[in-house]
Amino acid sequence: MSALDEALNHSKNVGIDECEVIVLKKNITTVRITDSEISETKQNFDESYGIRLIHKKKIASIQTTKQHEIKDIIDESLKTLTNLRPREFWEGLPSKVQRRQIDGTYDEKLEEISGSNAMDIAQSMINSADSDKINTITGSLNIVSDNFEIENSNGLNLKEKATYISGIINAESEFGTIPVSGIGHDSCRTLSHFSAERIGADAKKMCLGSINPQKIDSDVYSIIFEPYSVGELLAFVVAANFNFKTFTEKKSCFSNNFDKQIAVEQISLIDDPHVLEGIGTKSVDDEGIETKKQSLIDKGFFKSTFSNLFDSYKESEQSSGNGLRLGSPLGKSSEPIPIAAPHNLKINPGKSSQEDMIKDTKRGLLVGRLWYTYAVNPIKGDFSCTARSGIKIIENGKIKGPGKSVRIIHNLCTMLKNITEIGNNQRNVIQWASLPSITPSLKSENISVKTI
Repeated sequence: MSALDEALNHSKNVGIDECEVIVLKKNITTVRITDSEISETKQNFDESYGIRLIHKKKIASIQTTKQHEIKDIIDESLKTLTNLRPREFWEGLPSKVQRRQIDGTYDEKLEEISGSNAMDIAQSMINSADSDKINTITGSLNIVSDNFEIENSNGLNLKEKATYISGIINAESEFGTIPVSGIGHDSCRTLSHFSAERIGADAKKMCLGSINPQKIDSDVYSIIFEPYSVGELLAFVVAANFNFKTFTEKKSCFSNNFDKQIAVEQISLIDDPHVLEGIGTKSVDDEGIETKKQSLIDKGFFKSTFSNLFDSYKESEQSSGNGLRLGSPLGKSSEPIPIAAPHNLKINPGKSSQEDMIKDTKRGLLVGRLWYTYAVNPIKGDFSCTARSGIKIIENGKIKGPGKSVRIIHNLCTMLKNITEIGNNQRNVIQWASLPSITPSLKSENISVKTI
């Protein structure tokens, strides 16, 4: 008997109202790069189980790696339900779902990749970043394959295989006046769309272009955020404001602006679970609800939020199909209680090349990478971040030279209304253990920066 059947049958026998069971089989290949060479290669296989029990509208959760303990754990969990308060708003787990076919989310070559082949890819990342002016290359390559199955007592049974690949290189140089660095990255779902060479080349370009940076005076600038830095803002500042729970609790900086204009007309922010090669692409969410493409911001107007079953039921609404069990470093987990999160945050590309965006800038900065990005006052939209790599000083439409680190303390509501150009250089971006996004460069005006 499978773990799914065992858990469901036992929960039914002991009289539990609803039971949801997840089985996750996960292969992870990780290649670590230290001191410009491969320092470690690991291939791990994990099998884990997540169980959510709902009885008399009380909800309990279990997670284990031991199938033979499932019955005993369910019995123990049933005892703890007496100490929990009922969630009277709970309406039930989903039943059968229609699943659409999405191509490009599984690649047999990635699932069966050998450690030596993974090392060859990582070595290509290193080779393309190498330069006599670069002292150290660090980074990692992660290849993940998921075999995910979810079943519940209401008849839902879903099986899904998925693959992911993500690489990052950080190149460091001590060639000039102070140490500088550059980053390169790529992520997708199939091996044929992955470019190890571009990762290293991008890191090298940013690093070498940052040598001998000049001091940037504290002042107000136009800032062109390149895709990797936009992805950082989307993951750590923007996304939470469109979480249905955050919105209804009046903790979003846009809680009082639903259906109102919150950004310039050129901006549309989309949660797209069906985009080709998206790290978060899927046809059904991790609770068994069909996913759908939705505009969070449509031509500048706040139009929708994302939610899971629990948070939606609490407000007598329906889930948007954003119940996720996020795994590390990529893919899914067997967490019994899902969170609400976007699948792929996407900003539609504009018509401007980055070169044209620079030409249109009288006094500004080009920012390739952000660090330490967080919301200072989430309800007001205030945030802070540090630009430390890939900073270029722009004067009268030309790159004057690289710039030293600066701190940016700004407001999201203000920034979205001051975006003047959108690039045509859309890229897949994913920060470490964070949300995937697909975004071009963005240029925003009147941003205060402080010299560090």
